[in-house]
Amino acid sequence: MSQLRRFLQVDVFTDQPLKGNPLAVVVDAEGLSEAEMAAFARWTNLSETTFLLPPTDPTADYRVRIFTPGGELPFAGHPTLGSAHAFIASGGDAKKPGRLVQQCAIGLVTIRREGARLAFDAPPLKRSGPVEDAALRAQAARSLRLAEDELLDLVWVDNGPGWMAARLRDAATVLALQPDFVAMKGLKLGVVGAYPAGAPEQFEVRAFVPDLGVPEDPVTGSLNAGLALWLQGAGLAPDRYIAGQGAALGRAGKVHVLREGGHCWIGGDVQPLVHGQLRL
Repeated sequence: MSQLRRFLQVDVFTDQPLKGNPLAVVVDAEGLSEAEMAAFARWTNLSETTFLLPPTDPTADYRVRIFTPGGELPFAGHPTLGSAHAFIASGGDAKKPGRLVQQCAIGLVTIRREGARLAFDAPPLKRSGPVEDAALRAQAARSLRLAEDELLDLVWVDNGPGWMAARLRDAATVLALQPDFVAMKGLKLGVVGAYPAGAPEQFEVRAFVPDLGVPEDPVTGSLNAGLALWLQGAGLAPDRYIAGQGAALGRAGKVHVLREGGHCWIGGDVQPLVHGQLRL
C-alpha cells in the first residue's frame, strides 16, 4: 500500500540553483522494495535518486541506496552530499557534532561541514594504476574521437562505480569533446584537463556513463574523488584545488578538493529546490 513519504530535490556542487547536478531524495524509504526504488529512479530520470533508510551499522547516522535510471550504484559523490543535506534538513540528528557517517554499499563514508559547505572523505580506490589492456585503451580513445597519443594518461580511478580516467592536454580539449557513445559501450569514462595558471578552476572534468542511462553526468563526486586521489598522489595537483564540471551542459559545477591529514575531502555546495511529500 502506498504512503506519504518526505521528498526533497536538491542541486549539488553549485552555489547557484539550476547550475549543478540535481538529486532526488526519498527521506522515509523504509518499506520500499528494490524494484520500487529502481522504478522511481527511472521515473525521475535524474542521474541519481537516493533512498534514506535506518542504518544497520551502529556507528552510522543513516543508510542510503543510490539508483541511476539504469541500476544501483555502490557509491556516488553528489548523492552522498545531497543525501547528507536532506538528512539534516529533515531533522536527522548526527551522533557526533559536525560529522555524519553514511552507510552505503561500499561501507561507511564520513561527511563533515566546511563552513556552509559539506564535504565527504574520499573512499580508497578499489582499482588504480594505468590501464594496460590495449583493447580498452583503443576503445577509450575511439569513444572520445581522439588518437591514442592524445591521452596523456589513462588510469583506473575506481572507488566503486568503475571509473576509468583519461588526462588530456588541457581544459579546452576536454570541453571540445564530442564523444561517440556507441563506441563507449561498457565504459564509465571520465576526462580531466588543466586550465592555464591563474584560472578560477584548476581543472575541467567531464563524466560519461551511457550504460547507466546517463550519457554525460553534469557534476560527478565519485569521479572527482578518484581523480583527486590519483592527481594528488602523482604530483599533478596541489593539496587544495577547485575542479569545474558541467560547462559543456550549460551547468557551472564546482568541486572543492582538500588533502589534509591523510584524508582527501571532496566538498560542494547544496541548493535545496523542492521539498514536499511523495506518495509511493
